[in-house]
Order: sequence, then C-alpha cells, then structure tokens
Amino acid sequence: MNDDQLLRYSRQILLPELDVAGQEKLLNASVLIVGMGGLGSPVAMYLAAAGVGSLTIADFDRVELSNLQRQVIHTSDRLGMSKVDSAVETLAALNPDTRVVPIEGRLSESTLQAAARSVDLVVDCSDNFTTRFAINRACWANGVPLVSGAAIRLEGQIAVFDPRSESSPCYHCLYKEVDDEQLSCAQSGVLAPLVGVIGSMQALEAIKLLAGFGETLAGRLQILDAKTMRWRELRLARDPQCAVCSSSS
Repeated sequence: MNDDQLLRYSRQILLPELDVAGQEKLLNASVLIVGMGGLGSPVAMYLAAAGVGSLTIADFDRVELSNLQRQVIHTSDRLGMSKVDSAVETLAALNPDTRVVPIEGRLSESTLQAAARSVDLVVDCSDNFTTRFAINRACWANGVPLVSGAAIRLEGQIAVFDPRSESSPCYHCLYKEVDDEQLSCAQSGVLAPLVGVIGSMQALEAIKLLAGFGETLAGRLQILDAKTMRWRELRLARDPQCAVCSSSS
C-alpha cells in the first residue's frame, strides 16, 4: 500500500480484525456484482469505498426516473444511460483506484460461468429467480462464495452460500426452481432505505469473506421486517438431494 491508501483506509485498518493484512486482501480481491439497482448500488459503492481492487458489474437495463428513489448509484442527469455506465461514473469518482469492469446486457449461462470463474466472490443483487438460480449454479461450479440479498415491500433477506464449506447449503437448497412469476418492485413497491440496509449488509458479508475474519452468514438466512424492525434468523442445512450442491448431483 502507498501512503495515500494507508490514509484512505486508515479507519478500517485500525480494526484488529482487518489490519493491514486484511486491507491488502481487499486491494487484491475481485468481485462480481449482478444488478446495479437498489441492492447493487450500496454494494458497489461500499466495496469500492472499502478498497476492493476490482469490481465487475453487470446489468442490462437503463436508468429510469422511477429508479432514482432507491438506486442511489444513479443520478437525475443520467436518465436513459445504461446502468453499468452510470455506475462506472459514480464508482470512479468515489475511488479511482478500484478497477471497474462493466458488463452490459443479460448474462447467459456461459457468460455467467466465465465471469464467476474470474472473481473471488459474487454478490447477487438481481431481481428474478431465473438469474438467481443461474448465479448459484455458476458459483457452485467454480467454488466461489455467493452473497445473496433480496428486498420487496417492507421485507428484506440476506444469506451467504459458500461452496468452500462442506456444510453450507446453496441457494437451490432454499428455493426450488419454479416458473419465474415472483412479484417485482414495480408491482409491489419497496421502501428506499430497505434496499440500502440489505445492500449494506451484503457488502459487509463480502468484506468479511474476502478479508477472512468474523462469522459469515453461511448456513443462515436473516429476514428483516422493516415495519416492526425485527429480525428473524433461520438455520439452513444442505439438501442431500439438491440437484446443484449434493455430492450425488
């Protein structure tokens, strides 16, 4: 690290759990973030601010006025711009040392597999089951930990699925593949700070995994009821019959 980096990251280097060694791990780490919407915005911004060396960001959409209520990485003067290009501008202004690799367009199975293979960790900020299942398959095939988050209406959830752990379940253990008819924010609404809370927690879990400290959410699902501000935690076990992660699959 140079002197500027020591100063920029000084407040987190002071933490004994992270220290200089942990910061070096972040600087050398690479992360794929799928989705530059309400969840992806705080994830990308906090990971860049924390000094993650390389971020690959993927999204097929363009910035719309209705996005700006919660997708804080975008601004009013970027309406109509691709979300990945808008995110690149924000992240470059936030921390020019972080290398940002944009992927504009829908991720095919092969593209997703290649992208997951080239990073240390994947953060799922997508908004549909089809993409989430594909991300899970790519992570498990390549032994890459996955930080998954979701938020709608006044409820959010977060979990970690880590194929490096023999006991960790995968996303498919929790949700079985079904026709993708889930409700969207456009149909049901979502409160802006809720995606900020879940996205920030995804960034926190990512940093812990990359730097190698603390206890992650692998094997646990946390659910937030924002209306009452109460958290529930469910223990998750690996499904021995899972088509993705079981030894017999």
